[in-house]
Amino acid sequence: METRAVRLRVSLPNMKNQPVQQKEAMDDYLCIAPSVKLGRDVKLSRFINLYGCEIGDETKIGAFVEIQKNASVGKRCKISSHTFICEGVTIEDNVFIGHGVMFINDSYPRATAAGGNLQTEADWKVEKTVIKQGASIGSGATILANLCVGENAIVGAGAVVTKDVPPNTIVAGNPAKIFRQI
Repeated sequence: METRAVRLRVSLPNMKNQPVQQKEAMDDYLCIAPSVKLGRDVKLSRFINLYGCEIGDETKIGAFVEIQKNASVGKRCKISSHTFICEGVTIEDNVFIGHGVMFINDSYPRATAAGGNLQTEADWKVEKTVIKQGASIGSGATILANLCVGENAIVGAGAVVTKDVPPNTIVAGNPAKIFRQI
């Protein structure tokens, strides 16, 4: 992976259903910080916010996605629109993330510290989440902190994942429960 400045070439569809065109990413519709590490042939939709993260080769990022600092997305992943990937999330290779998936990195969020002042980064610790290779997360799922979704596992749409998901397992519901093995 290499670090690229905000001016980079990305594939963007134009608004008239024409083939994808190459254009400069210095665009009112993209917010890509210079600290972002983009792999080869990454496809970026409009209206995204990326900062301090790493995106692997051949990954596709949908519209209205935010990926925060210290998050990483592997190679050949698909991140669908309206998804939020916060600091501390690691998504391995060949993972599918459906529309509107939310990741959580704080089990006990608070707006203020003990003294009543707004919290800063010094007032809390990022809790990690790992999505293993080949897993699929259905649209509208919420993935809580401090857990691992196993290799090739499937999380059903709308599920709330509160604990580790074993490899090759389908989970669904709120809270997510094992439906069956694959």
